[in-house]
Amino acid sequence: MSKITITAALPYANGPIHIGHLAGVYIPADIHARVQRLRGEEVLFICGSDEHGVPITLRARKEGVTSQDVVNRYHKIIGDSFKELGISFDIYSRTSNATHKELSQVFFKNLYEKGAFKEIRSEQYFDEQAGQFLADRYIVGTCPSCKNEGAYGDQCEKCGSTLSPTELLNPKSALSGTVPVMKETVNWYLPLDEIQETFLNEWLGGKSHWKSNVFGQCKSWLNEGLRPRAMTRDLEWGVPVPLEGADGKVLYVWFEAPIGYISATKELRPNDWEQWWTGDSHLVHFIGKDNIVFHCIIFPAMLYLRGDGYVLPEQVPANEFLNLEGQKISTSRNWAVWLNEYLEEMPNRKDELRYVLTSIAPETKDSEFTWKDYQTRVNSELVGILGNFANRVLVLMQKYYEGVMPAVGAVREPYALFDHGSAGDHPMVVEYLRPVVDLLNNYQFRDAQFKMMELARLGNKYLAEHEPWKLVKTDAEATAMVLSEAVQVLYNLALLMEPFMPDASSRLLSQLGVEVSTDDKQPFWLSGPQPGKWFELAEGHTLGAAGLLFQKIEDDVIEAQIAKLQATAAR
Repeated sequence: MSKITITAALPYANGPIHIGHLAGVYIPADIHARVQRLRGEEVLFICGSDEHGVPITLRARKEGVTSQDVVNRYHKIIGDSFKELGISFDIYSRTSNATHKELSQVFFKNLYEKGAFKEIRSEQYFDEQAGQFLADRYIVGTCPSCKNEGAYGDQCEKCGSTLSPTELLNPKSALSGTVPVMKETVNWYLPLDEIQETFLNEWLGGKSHWKSNVFGQCKSWLNEGLRPRAMTRDLEWGVPVPLEGADGKVLYVWFEAPIGYISATKELRPNDWEQWWTGDSHLVHFIGKDNIVFHCIIFPAMLYLRGDGYVLPEQVPANEFLNLEGQKISTSRNWAVWLNEYLEEMPNRKDELRYVLTSIAPETKDSEFTWKDYQTRVNSELVGILGNFANRVLVLMQKYYEGVMPAVGAVREPYALFDHGSAGDHPMVVEYLRPVVDLLNNYQFRDAQFKMMELARLGNKYLAEHEPWKLVKTDAEATAMVLSEAVQVLYNLALLMEPFMPDASSRLLSQLGVEVSTDDKQPFWLSGPQPGKWFELAEGHTLGAAGLLFQKIEDDVIEAQIAKLQATAAR
């Protein structure tokens, strides 16, 4: 049994979660965590709210409340939404708590005492009226590329250009609206250029097995040559820098936020938290592509410099971006589908969202969500294929056998679903179960779910070919065989569904009248040299009552969602 620490990017607590976050990070991370648990591994699935940084202070200033008020509100909204969707975090923590503050400061102090930082004096924009230095997001001006007058000091959200504050034309302070001046300040920098030569080039060079988009972006950064990066900021909101003379300075949010994974582990497991971050433990980060540099370069550099046996990430299966109805998702323009609103307006449809977002997951390139496609996938695939197969099998079993698995005689052609006399591994394991597990092990969640649905398609095809509702009139023995085979397909399908659609899987298993422990399921989920297992219900087993797994979505529901999206974006 291995210790596996799985982290999902800390969502920023200045707004709710939207479907882009889910498709890119949280649903694939949850699928992976569930699979590892089913395989019998010892898993910690870690996440929490990222609660520091300039955007939070800007929202607080705009709303006339404190930064703590802002993060308290969104921490609850985000955490409640994750829980309702079935994201199985072992802990959902936050970076404004005392454990995180203490551990971040200890981590910084440790690196400082090892001489890991360079103290660099530089000139930065200063707002004389507000009396403070301006972080990148506190500076607005005209983008030099597209002439957008509302560009920030770090990025133009209109054209996507990455900027530095000094590149902005006509810069102004977002605090007072005045023209800032340049003023000298001191901060502590991580010398990434030196770390590249001593560690990162060799370490990242051995990661060619990572996803091509991740490895390619890392190589691009290394080829350009890394530069020292400030690990402290001149701000009030954040974790204070634990050095004398550092008043008014906090740890850079991208220094202390990844430490949030460690502090959350300590919060959850105060007595053995270090075992999950050192020694033989395994570390996997789930993130979006905009966070690759922080999780593949900066955080590993920090862990390497810290030493003390800290493990480095084995995998960082970052995804690309999800677009919405032909446009990029934009929180500032409210062009998004928010999870908390979806759960309220589309009750009892959490697995439908998990399924659709996994079907279109941006694993290798940007993908797109549309409400019409969502409707089609739910109605055609979940209702028309999976739900239809389950309902037909269970209804027919109740009708002909009162829900009790019948006795099946000798295997008869052409009614056999597979070659019952074949040597070697079970044919259904080879054809369906093991490919799903192997795809999941390779972080190909979209293809794994598609392969799972092929088993449902097989079941429907099998029923259509043999028509047990007609066969029962002429051949009772063959009918018993056909429906028994169909039940076994449905049983294994219910188990395959569990990581993707845990709620629907649980309901289907209940309809099948079975309770399977995690230990019992482990042979089913093993891959590689293990043969896996094709589960079968025995003669005399009593099935539960049939029920609809999924409900059709009507046009008016989708039209209302489209109208709402367009109306809110137009405000």
